[in-house]
Amino acid sequence: MTTPEVSNGQHLKSDGRSLLWYLICRTAVITLLLGGAAIFYLKGNVRHTLITPLFILIGVSYVEALISAFLLKIILHTRFFTQVQIVWDLLFVSVLIVLTGGVESVFSFAYLLVIISASFLLSRRLTILAAASAVILFGGILDLQFFNYLHFFNLFRTVPDGSFFSAIFVHGVAFFLTAILSGTLADRWRHSEKQLQLKTIDYAELEKMNRTILSHISSGLMLINTKGRIRSFNRAATDITGLSLADVYDQEVSVMFPGLSVKLNAEPTLLRREEGTFSGQNGEELILGYATTSAKDSQGENLGVLVTFQNLTQLKKVEEDLKQTDKLAAVGRLAAGMAHEIRNPLASISGSVQLLMEAEHAPPEDLRLMGIVVKEADRLSGLLSDFLAFARPKQPLKEMVNVASILDQLTDMLTVDHRFKEIEINQLYPDESIFFLDQGQILQALWDLAINAAEAMQGKGQLTFMIETRDNFTIIVEDTGPGISNEIRERIFEPFFSTKAQGTGLGLATVYSIVESHGGKVAERGGTAGGARFSLQFAAVGEVE
Repeated sequence: MTTPEVSNGQHLKSDGRSLLWYLICRTAVITLLLGGAAIFYLKGNVRHTLITPLFILIGVSYVEALISAFLLKIILHTRFFTQVQIVWDLLFVSVLIVLTGGVESVFSFAYLLVIISASFLLSRRLTILAAASAVILFGGILDLQFFNYLHFFNLFRTVPDGSFFSAIFVHGVAFFLTAILSGTLADRWRHSEKQLQLKTIDYAELEKMNRTILSHISSGLMLINTKGRIRSFNRAATDITGLSLADVYDQEVSVMFPGLSVKLNAEPTLLRREEGTFSGQNGEELILGYATTSAKDSQGENLGVLVTFQNLTQLKKVEEDLKQTDKLAAVGRLAAGMAHEIRNPLASISGSVQLLMEAEHAPPEDLRLMGIVVKEADRLSGLLSDFLAFARPKQPLKEMVNVASILDQLTDMLTVDHRFKEIEINQLYPDESIFFLDQGQILQALWDLAINAAEAMQGKGQLTFMIETRDNFTIIVEDTGPGISNEIRERIFEPFFSTKAQGTGLGLATVYSIVESHGGKVAERGGTAGGARFSLQFAAVGEVE
């Protein structure tokens, strides 16, 4: 909807423009009529006394037009200024008629031009008033001429008496009819112009509103023409992909977005949901969820395909985390039953075999076999303990601890372990790094990562511990082993998944469970030396609270 302030401003601007055109056209008409008449009198040797007044009138009209054009720039009340212009024109025509013969003047029709101009610049009532003024002025001139009061202008009663009255009557009727007809036409023209202006304003506001919506909508929008080239790209699309409109405009969608399957020849189904991949500017692989629909103009002509898309990368990651959490919950429920069903029989088996081994006359071969049973029972008991620790981790008892001292303690433990005899341990962290953690659980998680690294490096290589506090508090464990392939990277934190022949598949799963119970995240991105690089990222204390 157009506000009154905007409407008034546009109306004033329109009146000023109309007045300016009126001044230009009036000057041109005066120049054509009076200049042509002066040249005609000059060449025809007719009434040489009129030549000078005509040129004077032309000069006066020029001066008045220049003054009016200057005042038009600074004046505020254009309606009153317009009325002044009409009054000036009526007086100008009256003077012209007096100078060119009164009742015999050929310029009496100029009143009609003034009345028509008034109908387009003023209201119908003021137009009729202008016509009445023209009748009064013209009738007054003829009356003064009839009674010989204009003899100093060489105007006398040179025509029959009836001609004066018939001229007044005919011109008066003509003036009023012109005012009524031109006023009616001008009103219709103004009404049509107003309606057109309102429609134009509505369309402009609608286009502005559409542009605002497109620029602020959270979904990316991309218009692809029938030739498969991108023709539109909104702000959200730029935020998602990192590409600007200038980067993608008129480019083939198959080149810019090879991971999106957009069918151009077939009629796309309304809101057909699919997923595709896109490589971002920094090399990050994005998962885009998109829908396609046909785009048509107001005439129903096919413009191409409109693609709306969102970045589902984080959503997919959250989905994977939820799946992992569901797996851990299922394992926890299974662990509760296994603790009762396995541990008690296992303890009975181990105790019974140990009693048999204490017999005096047990054969050596039987003792060897019974030793194997006890050893495997102990191993199975340890496996069950690890499994229960993973599936049902204790609630972390957090306190402000120096994480650097935890890493120092871990390093001391590793140096006396024969599995780290030929492994160089690098400690790249400050002497003091205070954070809110459960010291025992974090030490357990770091121990599992270190054992995993030693087994991956087969006892030879470098193991590095780091602490980063740039964005969040992060503990990094990096090795120089063969690394983790992309094929299994998404599964390494799954319980019972292991690439080692004797592995239980619970080490990294336990690390994941411990870090998650702290409200943190653990991820593996691949180290700079080609090995694995595990990052244990924890939120700030205020965010946790």
